Amino acid sequence: MKKWNVLPCDWKAAEALAQRYQVPAAMGALLQTRGLTGPEQIEAMFGSEISLSDPMQMVDMDRAVERVWRAVNGFEKITVYGDYDADGVTSTAMLYSYLESNGADVTYYIPEREREGYGLNVAALDQLHQQGTQLIITVDNGISSVEEVAYAAQLGMDVVVTDHHRPREVLPAACAVVDPHRLDCPSPFKDFAGVGVAFKLIMALEGPDCDLTGLLENYADLVAIGTIGDVVPLLGENRVLVRAGLPHLSWSDRLGLRALLENASLDNRELTAANVAFGIVPRINATGRIASPDRAVRLLLSEDPEEAAGLAGDVCDCNDYRRQIESDIFERVLEELEKDPQRLYDRVLVVAGENWHPGVIGIVSARITERFGKPSILISVNGAEAKGSGRSIEGFSLFEAVCSCSDLLTKFGGHPMAAGLSLRPENIERFRERINAYAAAHTPQMPMPTLTIDCILQPEQLTLEVTRSVKLLEPFGTGNPAPLFGLFGVRLQDITPVGGGKHLRLTVVKGNYAVRCMRFGVSLEMFPYAAGDLLDLAVTLDAKPFNGKETLSIIVRDCKPSGMDGASVLTGVQVYEKWMRNESMTKQEVDSLTPTREEFANVYRFLRAKNGYEGPEEVLFYRTCASPGGNMGKLLTMLDVLSEHGLTSQQRSGGVCKLTLKPVQRKVNLFDSKILAGLRALQKEGEPYGGETQNL
Repeated sequence: MKKWNVLPCDWKAAEALAQRYQVPAAMGALLQTRGLTGPEQIEAMFGSEISLSDPMQMVDMDRAVERVWRAVNGFEKITVYGDYDADGVTSTAMLYSYLESNGADVTYYIPEREREGYGLNVAALDQLHQQGTQLIITVDNGISSVEEVAYAAQLGMDVVVTDHHRPREVLPAACAVVDPHRLDCPSPFKDFAGVGVAFKLIMALEGPDCDLTGLLENYADLVAIGTIGDVVPLLGENRVLVRAGLPHLSWSDRLGLRALLENASLDNRELTAANVAFGIVPRINATGRIASPDRAVRLLLSEDPEEAAGLAGDVCDCNDYRRQIESDIFERVLEELEKDPQRLYDRVLVVAGENWHPGVIGIVSARITERFGKPSILISVNGAEAKGSGRSIEGFSLFEAVCSCSDLLTKFGGHPMAAGLSLRPENIERFRERINAYAAAHTPQMPMPTLTIDCILQPEQLTLEVTRSVKLLEPFGTGNPAPLFGLFGVRLQDITPVGGGKHLRLTVVKGNYAVRCMRFGVSLEMFPYAAGDLLDLAVTLDAKPFNGKETLSIIVRDCKPSGMDGASVLTGVQVYEKWMRNESMTKQEVDSLTPTREEFANVYRFLRAKNGYEGPEEVLFYRTCASPGGNMGKLLTMLDVLSEHGLTSQQRSGGVCKLTLKPVQRKVNLFDSKILAGLRALQKEGEPYGGETQNL
């Protein structure tokens, strides 16, 4: 369940925008809700002009240019030192290719994730020194490598740092440190990926007569992949770079990319940022997570068709293997949580396992966070060492939370939405307790997962013309998400399985209009609604070819009972979890969990009529308790009481429950319950209950 946040729309202003720019009213509403109301803002989004700021505005860029050209012209050995993700791989391939085309004696190096970790390391520097490297140029790393840059200097190697991560208080003592996030950097745009900064270096190396069009033709495909892969905002100069790169990527003359697109079934088609994010980036990332990232760089640089085809196959096989490992770990995490359900009530989920692949646990953590709507940290234990990776939800800084436990950690880093750490295995349980104590003290009411609806439309407003105008806002991504429209108060008329039962075609009606929508990845058995239900839908629009014509495709991204307030439902869950954690509660909170006989009767009557229930908890709430005074926390309490008395068995996980009725052997007084007795014991506001309720 998510809180649905509908952006406020001034329809009068929206209609004025629609008339001014000759677009449908729905597009005018989209522009208005996103704050794109001024001519400059509209031009920045709709305009096709290719314009980038002067790279020499970046502090230290002049020093970087001087040192790189001195190395090129002096035939010094240069090493481009990258990173193992899509941003680092594309940065490496691009800068290596550029320098080689200018006659440089250049090679590249990417550390292996498991053996070396991120960024410069002493062992790699020793190896490069032995190989004769005189100049190292970092891409997508280096800003934090203060000690390593100093060590390189001791070995007689110069370093030019290009990075986009936020610097520490002390900068590396390199020949040049080019990073837009330097406090003294006056460059107008700050949100580049590492590949964007590397491209600006290439622009600077070209000098004042730089042929930007020519550079984009050569490198914008790589810049687009790295920028999309690093999930930076697709606004400003990033938007310019990705818009320029996608057409080149769709029809790339790079043999490796063409082979990769063919393996991903993306060849010979116009690509979008979403295609790249889900089809190309994971395959490149997989080599860094599972195998050697060197393979991905060789793929991007390959000029031999047979080699390119072989490498593309290897990269895709690596991605398939990564997905299998990810699926296995995900299931094992769920098993660990099922063994100790009390942990599901933690504000931050911390789960550890033996020998989980450290290159994959971050992806699994993202899935766990999505599943449970909470920050999560997964920890892989390997002998005397444990490595963790976590993902957060908007509004809770996981990095700050991890920092509060620094005395238990041997290494850590990250940002508000993600963090990595290392610690000794014996400290894992203390870490779990400490990070949850931090969350309780600093964010007692955890932020709710939110779904943002750009505007609410009526069925008659969903047209191909709207879809075509929406495409003008592409590429979509961070900072400029694909528009999500609300279709509220529609009655479900028909549900038809399609695609071998893997997907559903839904027909909904409102007034005199009927609309067909697709719900992908949901089978009839998984779909919790029935014909006649009144629903709110969150949909995206697309145009699909059919029999030689464009047809409107309406895709349901989420749905809920019409009018259900997700924030209220989630608040009820949070109060229930507070009770299950045995925390101090107010009288109002206690009252909100205490059911009446009539409410018990409604729930049990429904379960008996349906012979149990399996599906989302909010749908069960809708069927049984969605009335004045209804509360999701109260429903969960009633389910616990029914289970306590042996009337049902229940399994609950991630907002989904399975309730099985059990034979009734005798008349049961539901109010003769330890759980309800515990609630009744909380007579004074704020007085905690110290019983064993959680273990029933």
